[in-house]
Amino acid sequence: MESRVSRWWKVPAGMEPDELKNREEVIRAADCLRQGGLVAFPTETVYGLGAIATSEQAVAQIFAAKGRPSDNPLIIHIGDKDQLSHWVSELPDVAGKLVRSFWPGPLTLVLPHQGNIAANVTAGLDTVAVRMPSHPVALALLQLAGEPVAAPSANRSGRPSPTEAAHVWHDLAGRLDILLDGGETGVGVESTVVDVTGEIPVLLRPGGITVEALTRAVGHVEIDAGLKQEESVPRSPGMKYRHYAPQAEMWLVEGQEEHVLARIRELGADAMRRGRKVGILTTEEHADKFHADVVIPCGRRSDPLSVARGLYQALRTFDARGVDFILAEAFPEKGIFYSVMNRLRKAADGKVIRV
Repeated sequence: MESRVSRWWKVPAGMEPDELKNREEVIRAADCLRQGGLVAFPTETVYGLGAIATSEQAVAQIFAAKGRPSDNPLIIHIGDKDQLSHWVSELPDVAGKLVRSFWPGPLTLVLPHQGNIAANVTAGLDTVAVRMPSHPVALALLQLAGEPVAAPSANRSGRPSPTEAAHVWHDLAGRLDILLDGGETGVGVESTVVDVTGEIPVLLRPGGITVEALTRAVGHVEIDAGLKQEESVPRSPGMKYRHYAPQAEMWLVEGQEEHVLARIRELGADAMRRGRKVGILTTEEHADKFHADVVIPCGRRSDPLSVARGLYQALRTFDARGVDFILAEAFPEKGIFYSVMNRLRKAADGKVIRV
């Protein structure tokens, strides 16, 4: 695609959406969206790359900028719960419960649409994925724009998602119009995606809202088979293709903790003897147990949220340090660690060593 002039504007922290709607940077970004431009903005999960969701031409620019396959549906973002009825044709009771429990926040719902969303947003499906983010900059921008904004993560397709503005600029400078810099994001992994078109809600992508929290809100939640076996037609972003990946070859090591640590040390030493530049993705509790070219703790095992927040930054740091072989320790698949493990498996392209 042709290079375009990109502007990076920092937005003051600590302001409420109503205050931010008076900021020139946010006003101009909303105008850019309405005119068919591309705007990157912070959400509470990761930065998103947005275009007005009712314009196929505007949305097509997202796929071009990211290098994203066109059969991968996008999430639309709204700035007010009342807007939902304008774009979806049905709101089941379970969807209403989830909206009341988790919006605004990191939960995306898959619902039947009314046919007024651009076809390339939904990848031709009769459903649309929609959420209302809680980040004040996102809410101010969406409320000013007045229309739903399609926004996948603001990175080149397949790369680790951006949790700070510098990540967006590294991947997409010259490919977007405006980057609104709202500082580091809070959750660190993308939103949870739930299909609520049937009688029982189905988890399509784990994320910032845990399965346990969903269950407390609505009872039983099924886990989609596509989380374990990829489908030919993705029902949600993140269900197909290699995602969240560093440039290096990456392996995930699973098993009993002491065996995992020993196996990582063994494999790392062997790779270094063969001339590989080795990176180890670990936690603060285990960082001193390894010797490698680059050892990065992505958080504290005792604080799962810190691991989620630090995951993508760690993967990008491996790239910056020129690592070509990464070994990552696994986590117990519960709570937010379930979402972390989903991302690690995608980042490793399914390469897992079990000990």
